[in-house]
Amino acid sequence: MTSAPIDRIPLHTVVLPALGIVAWLLAGKAGPGALAVVLAAVLLGNVVAAVHHAEVVALRVGEPFGTLVLALAVTVIEVGLIISMMLGVEPNPALLRDSVHAVVMLVLHGLAGLCIVVGAIRQRETEFRVEGANAFLAVLIPMAVMVLVLPNVLVSVPGPFYSPLQLGFVSAACLGLYVAFLFIQTNWHRAYFLPVGEDEAADHAGPSGRLALASLGLLAVALLSVVLLAKSLAPALEAAVAAAGAPFAVVGVVIAAIVLLPETAAAVRAAARNRLQASINLALGSAVASIGLAVPSIALVASWMGLPLELGISAGASVLMSLGFVVAIITYGTGRTNLLSGIVHLVLLAAYVFTVFAP
Repeated sequence: MTSAPIDRIPLHTVVLPALGIVAWLLAGKAGPGALAVVLAAVLLGNVVAAVHHAEVVALRVGEPFGTLVLALAVTVIEVGLIISMMLGVEPNPALLRDSVHAVVMLVLHGLAGLCIVVGAIRQRETEFRVEGANAFLAVLIPMAVMVLVLPNVLVSVPGPFYSPLQLGFVSAACLGLYVAFLFIQTNWHRAYFLPVGEDEAADHAGPSGRLALASLGLLAVALLSVVLLAKSLAPALEAAVAAAGAPFAVVGVVIAAIVLLPETAAAVRAAARNRLQASINLALGSAVASIGLAVPSIALVASWMGLPLELGISAGASVLMSLGFVVAIITYGTGRTNLLSGIVHLVLLAAYVFTVFAP
């Protein structure tokens, strides 16, 4: 899965979570400046530490449960970042939309495209299980459409908003799809998500139970540190985006990039070792968890606090996302990928980033 040590806990993954909480207690909310840069560095370090501890736990439980642990940890980070910034000085009702849209596009094209290119450079062609990839897409596509496109065409509430009843139904539907997917991934069809050539009985060296338990505790501390630091950095990030004259959707892209950074490293390492299936599990699993867990969680918080959620993306973004899903269906429909497939996905990523700045 990853290269996490299985016989020790690196010192920085112990120090950074504690340092993050101390920094939050001392700094409070940070404006633009050197303090914000330091806090951002500590936050990124805690994201890496959190995913490291999730990897240790994942290695203990094995595949496909391992990638599930990683996806859950990353989702907690994402929810914490979004809620912290939504509750800032100026609430942003579109932040959930921008973040989820960015996660889908970065995963579908950026992370997947990079892994395919790395795998192609090392192996020319790489193999994966079509059944597993198709299972991810079968859940991800309806989730993305219901959350990001459907609000624009319903008539109960004008604009890209859901009524409270509609939002509750869509949240429950996304959560239900995610639970159903987990049942397939971890029970009836586990083999769909195992690397090619590996059976369910394969035995892998893993960390001791004591080490895994310690990592589980440190994971909780690291996740708390990430959430607290995000709350401190929210004003600085919003001010920096405003000062640069960039669209506020960039904040959602930044959140998605922070969330996906450690998983990107793990997925690329797996692709370089000719384990593209593990890369697909990490990449598409993050997107599925991002919608299936983050959307219901944030919708619940927003309803409780009376905050509106602007979910519908623009017509142009809908077309580009639809094109991305069509290309993904073609890419994952054969069980083999090559360099051309990766380049196509990276070009679509470039088109998404360009349209964020030039809509």
